[in-house]
Amino acid sequence: MVERRKTRQISVGSVKIGGDAPVVVQSMTSTKTHDVEETLNQIDRLYKAGCEIVRIAVPHREDVEALEDIVKNSPIPVIADIHFAPSYAFLSMEKGVHGIRINPGNIGKEEIVRDIVQEAKARGIAIRIGVNSGSLEKDLLEKYGYPCAQALAESALRWSEKFERWGFTNYKVSIKGSDVLENVKANLIFAQQTDVPLHIGITEAGMGTKGIIKSSVGIGILLYMGIGDTVRVSLTDDPVVEVETAYEILKSLGLRRKGVEIIACPTCGRIEVDLPKVVKEVEEKLNGLNKPLKIAIMGCVVNAIGEAREADIGLACGRGFAWIFKKGKPVKKVDEEVMAEELLREIENMG
Repeated sequence: MVERRKTRQISVGSVKIGGDAPVVVQSMTSTKTHDVEETLNQIDRLYKAGCEIVRIAVPHREDVEALEDIVKNSPIPVIADIHFAPSYAFLSMEKGVHGIRINPGNIGKEEIVRDIVQEAKARGIAIRIGVNSGSLEKDLLEKYGYPCAQALAESALRWSEKFERWGFTNYKVSIKGSDVLENVKANLIFAQQTDVPLHIGITEAGMGTKGIIKSSVGIGILLYMGIGDTVRVSLTDDPVVEVETAYEILKSLGLRRKGVEIIACPTCGRIEVDLPKVVKEVEEKLNGLNKPLKIAIMGCVVNAIGEAREADIGLACGRGFAWIFKKGKPVKKVDEEVMAEELLREIENMG
């Protein structure tokens, strides 16, 4: 079982992050924020997929003006993503956002960052301190020569100390890079020196299988070490895929149980049925089911039930037939032609 790092707890709207709260899943909209209808439609899709906090880009004044309607109608807390334009941070807070994300390194003067912090404190708004290679302070680049893990961690620690000195504690930190190992090192250095909640992810991971694998490796390593209070899988894809992938990573480590988890054995010469077809049919029919359920679909009866004993329900397939089993005990023998259908019927009967 993963033993999570002990962190302080903060609040982003109604969502708790850190402490004894579960690892929170978040994503970011890809719409033009000023298109309120499209943005809210995407937020609704993310919410239905399990997203618990959503971040939206605020690069233009028209995006700021749209925030009030978005916040008012969003089913989950909204974080405004601010870069280079500190005035938008103040305006976004006036519009009622639940949190803001800033990279202090690209905001400008320290006094401006302090003013943003004080405004957030007065309004009860959370802040995410973002640190990445593109926003690293010049003195740290000169000190280390390049944005290495030590430089990123030092920047995050520096700004955390300033936030604390200014009397502000409702913040989390994200240290992100596209290099998996440097990302892991930077987060580990920071985590060993503070109890501040960490938002984790691998930035610019890419698209498709490569992006998912890169994110899963980096995020998985950190989570296994107990590091990470909230997570975003950053993919060049529909943001709903980010949420789905995040939950699969968390489920694989026993950190969250949401929706269906299908255990299916690899293909081998003992399999007597079209296993991929059965798995695909069951996955498609149960897509969107939020009830935590572990289903095993095993290709042979040699040791299927034993290997999948902890599954809530499953199939152990033979030549032309399958046994439906529950918690390791066979309960019903069915023909191959209807095995997927019968399994789905049993799942429905489970409520």
